Amino acid sequence: MKVIQSSKNPVVKQWKKLLTKKGREESHTYIVEGFHLVEEALKQQDTVIELIFIEGTDLPGKWNLDGVDLIQVSEDAGKALADTETTQGVFAVCRQKDASDINGKKFLLLDGLQDPGNIGTIIRTAEASGIDGIILGKGTVDPYNPKVLRSAQGSHFHVPIIRGELAEIISVLKEKGIPVYGTALEGGEEYTSIKPRDSYALIVGNEGNGMSPDTLSQTDQNLYIPIYGKSESLNVAIAAGILLYYFKNGQ
Repeated sequence: MKVIQSSKNPVVKQWKKLLTKKGREESHTYIVEGFHLVEEALKQQDTVIELIFIEGTDLPGKWNLDGVDLIQVSEDAGKALADTETTQGVFAVCRQKDASDINGKKFLLLDGLQDPGNIGTIIRTAEASGIDGIILGKGTVDPYNPKVLRSAQGSHFHVPIIRGELAEIISVLKEKGIPVYGTALEGGEEYTSIKPRDSYALIVGNEGNGMSPDTLSQTDQNLYIPIYGKSESLNVAIAAGILLYYFKNGQ
């Protein structure tokens, strides 16, 4: 087991880069923090490269650490890695495993979402609803952003995540005979007016601007959730949850 005492150690500096999008893209790795996320990561074969823990932190005996580098760090070094105000003192450096093939019948597409908390909540909700894959279009926040990972609570380990051009992916979905539903307040139909199917692709758009016009033009049908109070709109994660469970429970 390695021991690192200084927060200025080059290895610690390299880990800190994983808190940035550039650092994650260059290394094709990311870092998770906290017992729950580290445990979920360890359950995935060939995912965890290094497990880092602050001295004095007790690691659960049930964890399978075969093939994982264990590194103990000082409290000072651990705090330099933490993206939370009160760290639990355990971290894992993981390999990125983005999916590339579109397999399945039920998909959620994200068009330009910017809030990490929303994206994490959507990933968690989509996985809970039984979605087969989540597709992030360009302009959507990196799924390995630390705030996304915390909000998703490990769900990103259990559902394929694909990043790519939505136009190309929508074409592939249509070739597979999967209907594509957009979300729009104007020009759409109330979501309960459609009959849920066992295959579909649902697109949700940017928190402030909604879906891009180009993406909207490619959908088979656009849907909206009625607002009965004085609010102008629903939070995108809440809206996604309503629609996903409508499709699920209507089958």
